[in-house]
Amino acid sequence: MSSTRIRAGRETSAGHETPATVPDRGPSFSHMGVFVRDLPRVVDFYTSVLDFVETDRGDLGDRQIVFLSRDPREHHQVVFVSGLQARPPEEIVNQISFRLPDLAALQHYAARAQAAGATDFRGVNHGNAWAAYFRDPEGNRIELFVDSPWYIAQPCREPLDLSRPAADIEAETGEWCRTQPGYRPAAEFQAEVARRIAARMAAGGAAPLPGGASPR
Repeated sequence: MSSTRIRAGRETSAGHETPATVPDRGPSFSHMGVFVRDLPRVVDFYTSVLDFVETDRGDLGDRQIVFLSRDPREHHQVVFVSGLQARPPEEIVNQISFRLPDLAALQHYAARAQAAGATDFRGVNHGNAWAAYFRDPEGNRIELFVDSPWYIAQPCREPLDLSRPAADIEAETGEWCRTQPGYRPAAEFQAEVARRIAARMAAGGAAPLPGGASPR
């Protein structure tokens, strides 16, 4: 996916504006998490019907979590979390997540959210990403995150002080990740997921669309 870019004006010596292109450093939509009642059934549907690949699974407290993706650049595009009750005490949507380009941008938007009065704010180090979580005015949980250069087994959640210098956060995270289960460069993990997705599609995973149209 190519990065979004914004057209901006640049004034010349003659006083006219000429087109210029500047990078868009704002949030972009990445993935979502959903609480479910029957985790095996939901995971089976997404993997067998929609050709998602399971990239990770594990327990976090008393919840079971399964991560799925169809894009090797995304550790997960959807994450399913067990424990939804018949009369849910919480929203069905676990969180809405947005990617940012670097730690400096994450710190900027996290500070902006806090200044706006966002509640339930916390910084989190996932090892494979740095994140800020908070609630929107309706109580929905928002995640802003930046991918790290490393992969470690998920789920993983450690406190993160986003007020510290970005260079220190990155250096310390790299040292810590090297001690964690599953550690490897993110590019290596992404290559493995790409091979698994290609293998699924080569085995007939992409069913023909009605009317003979080809899958996009």
